[in-house]
Amino acid sequence: MDDFAGQIYSQVHQIPPGKVSTYGDIAKFAGYPGYHRQVGRLLATLPEGSTLPWHRVVNAAGMISQQGEDLHRQRQRLLAEGIEVSEAGKLPLRRYRWDGL
Repeated sequence: MDDFAGQIYSQVHQIPPGKVSTYGDIAKFAGYPGYHRQVGRLLATLPEGSTLPWHRVVNAAGMISQQGEDLHRQRQRLLAEGIEVSEAGKLPLRRYRWDGL
């Protein structure tokens, strides 16, 4: 695993249940500001059954970026943690955003 991946995984691992972060926040917290797309691509490569809480990462608009079955799976996981998510995958980011501390 390269340093970038390790830093990103470390940040995602720290997001507590019931909170979310954005791709951009994760990149910034890991020391890679502006690398939000790379964070998304990296998380998309996680194997099925990964224990990393990837489902707690959404886009800057507070939307699930996934489509189809992946959107449904991420939404279900967020709902199970008590996070309000619309059918379309929108959530109130201000209420659930993790501040990285």
